[in-house]
Amino acid sequence: MGSLITYIDENSPADVKNIKAGDRLVRINGHKIKDVLDYKYYSYDARLLLEIHEAGGRIRLLRIHKPEGAELGLGFESYLMDTPRSCANKCVFCFVDQLPKGLRETLYFKDDDNRLSFLQGNYVTLTNLSDSEIQRMIDMRLGPLNISVHSTEPALHSLLLGNRKSTRGLEAMKRFKEAGIAMNCQIVLCPGLNDGAHLERTMSDLMDMHPAVLSVSVVPVGLTKYRAGLYELRPFDRELARKTIRQAEHFGDRCLKTLGKRLFYPADELYLKAGLDIPPDGFYEGYPQLENGVGMLRLLLVQADKALKVQTTAPKTPFTIATGAAAANCLQKVLDSAAEICANINGTVVTIQNDFFGGQVDVAGLVTGGDLLRQLKGRDLGARLLITKNMLRHGENVFLDDVTLHEVSAELGVDIRVVGQDGADLIRAIFGD
Repeated sequence: MGSLITYIDENSPADVKNIKAGDRLVRINGHKIKDVLDYKYYSYDARLLLEIHEAGGRIRLLRIHKPEGAELGLGFESYLMDTPRSCANKCVFCFVDQLPKGLRETLYFKDDDNRLSFLQGNYVTLTNLSDSEIQRMIDMRLGPLNISVHSTEPALHSLLLGNRKSTRGLEAMKRFKEAGIAMNCQIVLCPGLNDGAHLERTMSDLMDMHPAVLSVSVVPVGLTKYRAGLYELRPFDRELARKTIRQAEHFGDRCLKTLGKRLFYPADELYLKAGLDIPPDGFYEGYPQLENGVGMLRLLLVQADKALKVQTTAPKTPFTIATGAAAANCLQKVLDSAAEICANINGTVVTIQNDFFGGQVDVAGLVTGGDLLRQLKGRDLGARLLITKNMLRHGENVFLDDVTLHEVSAELGVDIRVVGQDGADLIRAIFGD
């Protein structure tokens, strides 16, 4: 009964009350704690009554006074304090279904957990929620939520998600709107399915849900070479990418005039496929869809430009920047700008073709260690190889294909600098700081 406590932060309110690893948290202020949402919500108050069940069976009731919003200092055996909620859909464009065999097991788990939408920004479909769960989210005033919409036409929505009951997600969005719960949305576009007139209707419906709907990204479907037996989809070409951008930007202009904000933002990838320049900084209105790859390249350029204006040190050694095809031109612009203020810069941008996933995959975050090794072996890389941290598993030094950072460094005979997404960090890495 209750959630197993595995560690306690030193000098925290829980530590002061002598709570131990192995104890279980059962209730806070009389409310049963089922998962991380309950824990964070009910532990927010300044005055708390905790029901703790010790490993030996003794039950303790502990009164804790702390600053409102301060952490209790408890750690649990899992982040969610519960099992992750798996996806109930069979989306025609699901990226997990397009993974090759033989990868680590965790990569094949399809999560669709509303708790991770609120806590970590994951996009969810809301199709696996009960009425009571929806009401709990409303009662707790959770938001903003990140929601995958794709289409607001019920039949098309069901087709795209491969779920006859998928309209539960659309119904949940209406309830959230009525309750004033904020939502960021995404539309993954599949040519011939939910683009064109269907996209127009979806944008119109989402516009009507403003101000509950804060922003919407329009993203092209990602296709790998592992699609045997899956729903037949075609990639975006240059012409269709341009048409989609015109459509989304036109609708965004309408929203700007009527709502005071653009609301709809095409993904960077669409501009790259269309052969068009990424919009200027002001277009993105604070970058509400940055975690979804919208405006990421523009922000990188803006941050790098600011960092260059205060850069004083000279680069120490020659280097190579390895990236996916999508970001290569952007990184070359940064490197060229750096060279304008320091002629001693000796760097090269190398585009890594994604042989591992193939298809239309060209983002740096899906570059594997094996592709780095095969395509960089034997090249003069200088003294440093710069790569984005997105290539690595979160919190670890392992690529998607389980090749380690150490293995790549040793095989190529070069020190590797893992660079954050911030343009300033890129400039520091370029200049050898």
